[in-house]
Amino acid sequence: MVSFTVRLKFNPEDQAQIEETLRVLTAATRQEPGCVNYIPHFVEGEQVTVLIYEQYADEVAVDFHRNSEHFQKYAIGVLYQKMLLREKEDLTAIA
Repeated sequence: MVSFTVRLKFNPEDQAQIEETLRVLTAATRQEPGCVNYIPHFVEGEQVTVLIYEQYADEVAVDFHRNSEHFQKYAIGVLYQKMLLREKEDLTAIA
């Protein structure tokens, strides 16, 4: 199992576009083979900060996600173009 979080920060004026982009990206990602969880959140108290919890069956599933048409269109084409900051944390499950 591969688990990680991605924290993204955006300008406040981009919030509506970011939210809509994440809704479309999430729907497509959850249909991918090997996707276990893909849950984007707005962080309470932090203006336009998004935290995405991602979990995949294995590295093959992660590679599939990163190379998918919807990742290229929505993550690379929109989110990466608008983000001010991106931080990734790899996770190790305890139980």
